[in-house]
Order: sequence, then structure tokens, then C-alpha cells
Amino acid sequence: MDKNLVTIKVDEEMFNQIKEFYSSFIIPNEGEYVDFMAVYGEILITGYSSKKSKKSIVFKGPNASLEAEEWIEKGNVEKKEELHYVDFGEQIGSDEVGVGDFLLPMIVVATYMNAHQYQRLKELGVTDSKKMTDNKIREIGPILMKEFEYSKLTLPNEKYNEMYEKGENINSLKAKMHNRALSNLHKKYEDVIAIYVDQFVKEDTYYKYLDENDEPIVRGISFKHKGEQRFPSVAASSVIARYSFLLEKDRLEEKYGIEFPCGAGSKVDQIKKILLEKVGKEEFDKLVKKNFKNYSSN
Repeated sequence: MDKNLVTIKVDEEMFNQIKEFYSSFIIPNEGEYVDFMAVYGEILITGYSSKKSKKSIVFKGPNASLEAEEWIEKGNVEKKEELHYVDFGEQIGSDEVGVGDFLLPMIVVATYMNAHQYQRLKELGVTDSKKMTDNKIREIGPILMKEFEYSKLTLPNEKYNEMYEKGENINSLKAKMHNRALSNLHKKYEDVIAIYVDQFVKEDTYYKYLDENDEPIVRGISFKHKGEQRFPSVAASSVIARYSFLLEKDRLEEKYGIEFPCGAGSKVDQIKKILLEKVGKEEFDKLVKKNFKNYSSN
């Protein structure tokens, strides 16, 4: 369980009790769905209200789960794993694309969003990029990149191969790219405490991959599977990353005059042979991920 982020469902009576308890710590907010926000020690408590009978309280911060448990023990509370957005406020979130692609690069994007901007994401129809068509991604990707603050890192396959030869693995590369993208934004928005990553390894493993000597490490992250379905900043990052990925695909196809298919399936193997004959082995080795089975297969 993520100790830094807990969402509970409560009825109206319990919602009002919680709001009253934290009334002395309430801070201003202008979120469309936010009834109240309070800072209690190092924990941010946000009460979300809608037309539904059940209301949500989100606890974020160091050991948020301990604070949430205080209310869970009082009863009339349901702790629930959400598969829809659970935070509409100020936040930074990151996501990546290209991890499983033999011919295309890995890209990591982190995006900053405040409470006012959530409505804009809703208007644009932003959701998990894997559920959106490429045409839709191409339509709204440029808009997001113009209207939202983001940090994008691209790891060309040539550099990917160099790092692998030095002992890195796919998850250590992802961790370092996520950290750098998040750090780039967190330097500008130091007060943001809601930081989300679409989880790909356990939290302690993620931090073991990072080195203080390389660059500052962003702490206090909430790691969640299917983060793009839980946090709008991660969803926005997934769309920007996918759009950037499609642009890179376009660039390579125009440069080499052949298709660069996604993934690592049989179609990729067919194109691999054509590409190898077209550019020669030296250039080919710079364009592909050499640790994939596709590289050594006939």
C-alpha cells in the first residue's frame, strides 16, 4: 500500500465530521470538485464532493495512511482503490512510452497541472493515451505542449545501447529519466507536494536506482499502477509522450523511407531485415535496441 496517498469514501455525515475536524487548517482552493483542502502537519487533506451520495477524502504526504486509518476506525468509511481520477488539484505526474519498441526510442514526460487546468484537460478529452487513437493524440498533443508546463526526455536507441553496456537495465533507465523529468519541473514548482509516477517498480527499488551524485532526487512520490487513470497530470504526460513518440516515428520514416512499426512483433522482424539491407549493420545498430530478441533472431 502506498503510505503517501490514501483515498477513502465516506457518507455525508462523516465527510462533515472530517471537514469540521480540520477546519482550523483549511487553505483556499478553487477546484471545481474540491469542497475543502487542509494542511495538517505535512499531510494535505482534500475533500471531494459530487452529486453522488458517497464523497471522497484524499490524504497525501508522509505516512498519510496513518492519518486516514484514524477515520477508517471510526466506521462508515470505505477505503477504495480508484480507477478514475482521485486528485484534481495542483500536481506533477510522469509517464513513459517506447519501452517495448525495438525500432523506436524511449520517451519520458512529466507534466505540471494546477486546479484551474483540470477543466481544460477535461475539455480536450485527455485520458489514458493507450485508449486514444493516434489521430486524437495528434490533435490534442500540440495543444497540451503549448498550454501546459512539461519536461520531456528522449533516449535514442544508440544511447540506450551504450547505457545497457555500462550495466544499466530498463528499469534503472526509466527511474533516472523519470527523476530528471520530475526534477526539472519541481525546481520551478517547489511547493507542489502531489507528485505521481505510473508505477513500474517498487518504491524502494526505484530509489535504489538513483544516485545523489548524478542530480537531485525527487522524494515524496506516490507510485501507482495505472496512474494515467488515477491522476490527470500522468494522463497528460502519457498523451504528450505518445505524441512525441509519433513525431519521432514520422521523422525516422521520412529519413529512411520505410515504415518504423511499433512494438517487437513479427512485422518488426520483417522491417528489420529491410532496414539492415538499406543502411548497413553499423547504422542499423544505432537505430535498434540491441538487447531485444529481435536483434539476434533470423
